[in-house]
Amino acid sequence: MLGSLVEKELTTPQQYPLTLNALVLACNQASNRDPVVHYDEATVEAAVTRAKSMGLVRFVHPSHGRSALRYRHELGEQLGLGERPLALLAVLMLRGPQTPGELRVRTERMGGFPDLAEVEAELHALARREEPLVARLPRGPGQKEDRFCHLLGPPSAVGPSTDGTPAPEPTVPAGPLWGEPASVVGGAPAGGTLADEVAGLRDEVAALRRDLDDLRAQLGA
Repeated sequence: MLGSLVEKELTTPQQYPLTLNALVLACNQASNRDPVVHYDEATVEAAVTRAKSMGLVRFVHPSHGRSALRYRHELGEQLGLGERPLALLAVLMLRGPQTPGELRVRTERMGGFPDLAEVEAELHALARREEPLVARLPRGPGQKEDRFCHLLGPPSAVGPSTDGTPAPEPTVPAGPLWGEPASVVGGAPAGGTLADEVAGLRDEVAALRRDLDDLRAQLGA
């Protein structure tokens, strides 16, 4: 889900932020997705609401002729990242582990990199952060190039490599969102204990109350 929001911000800014329907379509599109998924509206809405409670998504209330609530990501602000590293993370979230060459091609519509050296430099910078955001994967049988994965979720959120083989375990611990539900990264529902669910619902109610207070303030109520 977060990967889809970043992708649409960078490729179709005139349609961003996204409505819930547009976000569902973005998550479920067949191009630039591996695996291709089929999430219903309730699943995506639950994921985006959970992400908001974590400060990773902002709700944009209707204004200037728009009639629907819209959603925008806050990854750049939360992680202190510009467009290029965000583009790399988005493609890694949407397509799983990839080589620098694959990442260069697949980020082209998001601003892109003039050469492979700049892709590798950005990946290394993301991997060297105090809380790493990407990791280099060990080469599997028959693989001649290094692959990188994102560390914005648990290993289950990393997914297979682009050639269909399972991704090896990253060589460093997952980063700042380790332990959060996979739904925050890819839109898939994640299980949890009853206590976790109750805590999540409380966070969502508190977030909705803040939104309501903001809306009342805007309307002068």
